[in-house]
Amino acid sequence: MLAVLAVLIFFMFRNSRKRQADARELQSKVQPGAKVMTNFGVFGTILSIDEDENQVLLETSPGTVLTVHRQTVSRVVEPVAAAPVTEVGAAGSAAEPEFGERVDDTPTDEAPDTKKSDD
Repeated sequence: MLAVLAVLIFFMFRNSRKRQADARELQSKVQPGAKVMTNFGVFGTILSIDEDENQVLLETSPGTVLTVHRQTVSRVVEPVAAAPVTEVGAAGSAAEPEFGERVDDTPTDEAPDTKKSDD
């Protein structure tokens, strides 16, 4: 019983230290000019940080500046490299489509027969 309690306490301290290290890393990245996301989902660029008041001036769009509390900045947004574009039909048109791939209906050269023959 004591061993289980000791393991639980060990993991609680370990998790606490991990969260503190993540918070320190985030605060070191939060600098003017960084693109960030707030807790409530607003993306913007930091213009300035007031250490005394714990306020951040966040420019969300050109000319729109929000003043938010420093703790509402939840993460720094890193630019993502664009994924290489691959052509869908490059492997061959006879191949099975990938999961979720849209298959376009290709028109045929023959028109449907709309006349009825009286033979």
